[in-house]
Amino acid sequence: MPLSERDILIGKIVAPFGIRGEVKVAIHTDFPERMVAGRELTVIKPDGSRFPSRIDKSTPNKGGLTLKFKGVETRNDAEELRGAEIVIDESELAELPDDNFYVFDLMGMKVITDDGREQGEVTEVLLGGANDVYVTSAGLCIPAIKDVVAKVDVANKLMTIHPVPGLLAEDK
Repeated sequence: MPLSERDILIGKIVAPFGIRGEVKVAIHTDFPERMVAGRELTVIKPDGSRFPSRIDKSTPNKGGLTLKFKGVETRNDAEELRGAEIVIDESELAELPDDNFYVFDLMGMKVITDDGREQGEVTEVLLGGANDVYVTSAGLCIPAIKDVVAKVDVANKLMTIHPVPGLLAEDK
């Protein structure tokens, strides 16, 4: 599905729910409160067509949400939304506390050690219990903890790490 540079994915419609036009949504945001009754969001269908849609009802459902959009009245209407993405504009992003980052800001970020050795680019962020883990194109798994991640420069897409003993292959 074509997302614009300004589109931020916050949910994906995975299936219809019931017979009254409700849909099951997988949440792709740490701020699910964005998807509440009365809120208007942009929906991008699998064919790439996009339209604003107002939420009539929002209910928690097994790790996700069940949403009812205005004008989606039947199971067939809901089926047409299967696979659609729910997005907000970049300008609607919540401000994060210091030392917290959006995953999309980290993706593609160049990683270097504090002594200048390149370690690839961030290709994946694994969201974990104790801490997140940043995976690089060089196969390095960096625990997202202050002892290891020395600096994250979002503007310059650069992460500086202080490798603890055993983190880098050449140190093993």
